Amino acid sequence: MRPAVELGTDTAPVRNPFTGEIIASVPVVDVTAIGSILQQARCGRRAAASLSRAARASILERASHLVERGAESFARLIVSEAGKTITQARKEVSRAVNTLSLSAAEVRRNAGEVIPFDSYAGSEQRQGWFTREPLGIIAAITPFNDPLNLVAHKLGPAIAGGNAVILKPSALTPLSAMRLVDALVEAGLPEEVVTVVNGDAEIAAAIVAAPDVRMVSFTGGFATGEAISRSAGLKKLAMDLGGNAPVIVMEDADLDEAVSSCVSGAFWAAGQNCIGTQRILIAREVYARFRDGFVNRTKLLHVGDPLDDITDVGPMITPEAALATQAKVDAAVGQGATLLCGNDLDRSVYTPAVLEGVPATSSIWQEEAFAPVVVLQPVESFEDAIEQANAIDYSLHAGIFTSSLDRALTAARLLEAGGVMINDSSDYRFDAMPFGGFKYGSMGREGVRFAFEEMTQPKVLCINRLGSAS
Repeated sequence: MRPAVELGTDTAPVRNPFTGEIIASVPVVDVTAIGSILQQARCGRRAAASLSRAARASILERASHLVERGAESFARLIVSEAGKTITQARKEVSRAVNTLSLSAAEVRRNAGEVIPFDSYAGSEQRQGWFTREPLGIIAAITPFNDPLNLVAHKLGPAIAGGNAVILKPSALTPLSAMRLVDALVEAGLPEEVVTVVNGDAEIAAAIVAAPDVRMVSFTGGFATGEAISRSAGLKKLAMDLGGNAPVIVMEDADLDEAVSSCVSGAFWAAGQNCIGTQRILIAREVYARFRDGFVNRTKLLHVGDPLDDITDVGPMITPEAALATQAKVDAAVGQGATLLCGNDLDRSVYTPAVLEGVPATSSIWQEEAFAPVVVLQPVESFEDAIEQANAIDYSLHAGIFTSSLDRALTAARLLEAGGVMINDSSDYRFDAMPFGGFKYGSMGREGVRFAFEEMTQPKVLCINRLGSAS
């Protein structure tokens, strides 16, 4: 594995979330390295700008094939550092392959447009077009929960646009990111185009604040997002800051399908999923049936070793994260909620919890749990469901189960979310679609085409045909 920026002898351990064992050590740097990091990124910017569109597309296509050929190795690495189940890790690898392939296609597809200058009076003698040009250096800061594909979602479009990248992966899961960069370099990307930086919040803050950095693409928590927005200065920001996804289940829904989809949507990746289903709002007429079916299916989930093919829910990222989740659930119960199942803890392995009667003032209702925790809530009407779904200050995805097309389309119009999934749980995402949130804290969109456009800028060329006949 090619090393990250290495200016000293300090290293940091990477632990397996399930066993707690140290599986690797990575080189780390402190804030004194910022000058060298930026110098390498400047070299990377020149190298990236020299690559033709054909070269960029070929590199991304070859990288996609390399990841696909090494899919099982990538999947097992994801399991070892992030704790995803092997089934979930294999799916993440296949998505990363698609993300890189989509990025290669975007290089060729989205080069610019002809501008109809002569359609405006006084510009009849002019013609021209605009191209999409790189911003320069992009800082990409990625989280632990999708340690390969969320990195691909930043590197793929950035490289497609001709940019250099300073990549700051999660300190908990840097190995998949570093191996992806290895694949890109093996595919022909000049080494200096992506600078991998492992370190603490102080070095991340220095990168964010550097004037050479023209864009920060960040996926993570609200507090860090706010800190970035305060210190970044005059540069583009793109942020995915999490959610608290509501799913509505109406009385005319296919309840078996709704239960199955919502259990998967709630507990995939041990609930550490920004679009994971958290609040399920169920029509009172079918509430008891849905609740019983949901709890029964949740109890059937196999919880434990993520390398076991039968495991549905692996560990949370750290024992501390699991303990904090249990404390939040206990607090909700202390406020009057009823625990229907789960909330057992064994180191980092947390048994999925299902709650009802959660007060609206509880943190489990108000905030993103980012854990295998679900709240069930009866609603009196469609209007009540929409009002409760929209009551939170931030939103990525929402969902609704109903057999009424009119009601589904009305929900799609009224729900304040970046994506509305109809007859599906909130956690569906296709890597080509625009992805981002509504309301507080949302900036820009991911999804390959949309990130590519965020990471490039138009340049206009206008030709005045002097002396041409009118």
